[in-house]
Amino acid sequence: MKLPAVLCLVAFSAVTAAWAQAPDNTGTNARDKNSETPTSEQQSNAPADVKMTADIRKMVIADEALSALAKNAKIITIDQVVTLRGPVETEKDKVLLEAHARHAGASKVVNLLEIKQH
Repeated sequence: MKLPAVLCLVAFSAVTAAWAQAPDNTGTNARDKNSETPTSEQQSNAPADVKMTADIRKMVIADEALSALAKNAKIITIDQVVTLRGPVETEKDKVLLEAHARHAGASKVVNLLEIKQH
């Protein structure tokens, strides 16, 4: 009878330890402090930029070939230049997201998407 209780305690301890470990975002945070790298807060409010971002997002959401992670990528448009940021599952996700931005009429696409390490 005591063995199942001990096994449950060991399993609970392992899960708790995994949850307690904080993610290491040091590199990402340092990159985001660089003023040359656009963040979503810098999205332009110009009507053409807002429309382009919305058009890209609609294409991304409708694309069944994209992973759920890719569908949550950040799309930032400033003066018709689109910056793509965030984690994606595969190289295919990166290529498809960039293709959607180009199809929407971006004058330039800055692809900062990162393939998630498993």
